[in-house]
Amino acid sequence: MRILLVYPKYPDTFWGFKHALKFISKKAAFPPIGLITVAAMLPEEWEKKLVDMNVTDLSDREIEWADYVFVSAMAVQKDSVKSVINRCKRLGVKIVAGGPLFTTGHEEFDEVDHLVLNEAEITLPLFLEELGNGCAKHIYTSDKWPDLATTPIPLWELVDMRKYSSMSVQYSRGCPFDCEFCDIVVLNGHMPRTKGKEQLLRELDELRTRGWRNSVFIVDDNFIGNKRKLKAEILPAIIEWMKRRNHPFSLFTEASINLADDEELMHLMVEANFNMVFVGLETPNEASLAECGKFQNRGRDLAAAVRKLQSHGLQVQGGFIVGFDSDPHTIFEDQIRFIQKSGIVVAMVGLLNALPGTKLYRRLKNENRLLMNFSGDNTDCSLNFISKMDTETLMNGYKRIVSTIYTPKQYYERIKVFLKEYKPLRRQRSRPQIWHFVAFIKSLWVLGIEAKGRRYFWRFLAWTLARRPRSLPISITLAIYGFHFRKIVERYAGAPV
Repeated sequence: MRILLVYPKYPDTFWGFKHALKFISKKAAFPPIGLITVAAMLPEEWEKKLVDMNVTDLSDREIEWADYVFVSAMAVQKDSVKSVINRCKRLGVKIVAGGPLFTTGHEEFDEVDHLVLNEAEITLPLFLEELGNGCAKHIYTSDKWPDLATTPIPLWELVDMRKYSSMSVQYSRGCPFDCEFCDIVVLNGHMPRTKGKEQLLRELDELRTRGWRNSVFIVDDNFIGNKRKLKAEILPAIIEWMKRRNHPFSLFTEASINLADDEELMHLMVEANFNMVFVGLETPNEASLAECGKFQNRGRDLAAAVRKLQSHGLQVQGGFIVGFDSDPHTIFEDQIRFIQKSGIVVAMVGLLNALPGTKLYRRLKNENRLLMNFSGDNTDCSLNFISKMDTETLMNGYKRIVSTIYTPKQYYERIKVFLKEYKPLRRQRSRPQIWHFVAFIKSLWVLGIEAKGRRYFWRFLAWTLARRPRSLPISITLAIYGFHFRKIVERYAGAPV
């Protein structure tokens, strides 16, 4: 068979880094690792092509070439998904769909020929068997959690690595926590399932063999879900692998804030060449943390925990939410103060929305407060439920947060706070590549001449050269991120920054 694997387009959001990627001539941040992992599960003799619509256009000719089009997507890609489905239907090509969007919302996609839901290690083999026998069903589901030892290395040969800023590897699935708004436990369960060290190192070796020499995102729901295995087996193995290969990658991942409680774990992660971690901080309001079941964040000084992570060499990117029932009217100023004080430069602030299948979704449904289908984008000023706070007050407050924290003056001040705390592990610097110089020159032109707030950029650059000259590369990177965030704020919040 001929299989076309299609990854739909993302809208322009904080998470896509679209405007920042232009500085380094990249099209997207990450390749569709789930889809190319599925590709590796298909019969070897089948022909396979990948079209990531975030880096290239999808043509009718490519659709017509295929016997089946395989689509995987998240909720935020829904509009693009519907366009792909309509095109396939018009051209008479059958569709196989899976991934988070379809697993939790398959009722919206009856026109899809085959829905292969949940985790493909279990549902895909049965579909392939019945497809071969001519009796494939419409829906395949499972309530079982597969052993990740059965997961193959993604079919990287389908990916043009030159178009991405980072590659991805998955080590585990699942999260031990149970936050009300999060669908991770719906999709991947509470018990973290992990790969062994040999399996993980084979995946890193595959990327290195294919010539990759940049950042790698460990895409786990919560990388530290199984601390004991990390400390005893996985991180020591990565450290040794990195040493033998002269540290070809820098690593970053997602983890819960309790990482800051474990000195040994932080030390091992930095030794393994992790330099960044995304943490769901959500809110400084204790009542809102209690409401959403974010117990790992309660009863602690969150700003101090962030400073501790950054002082150990882990730059913290933070996720924040407004719109909880327990949020007071002061929450907007509270969020601004916390973000500025903590030195979290990349602060992803979004509106609360109820994802299908979550405890929040079920609670709001029982309270008759659900309004519409979730757009999937928690930054586009849309809500899918009736909020306790007046909607206009909530929207204006949200816009005030993002238009304040990404204003050049506030943003550059926050980078300074971060750099004063950040103590990365000093290793021999890698040789600069041509794209580093290109990005630097573009940043001087765009941020220093064309963009608003250019005087703040020059002041910040002068401060960096005078006070933190070794931090110039990360300073420029973060300055470029700020340009992207301001573009998004101007688009969705309607406020120039």
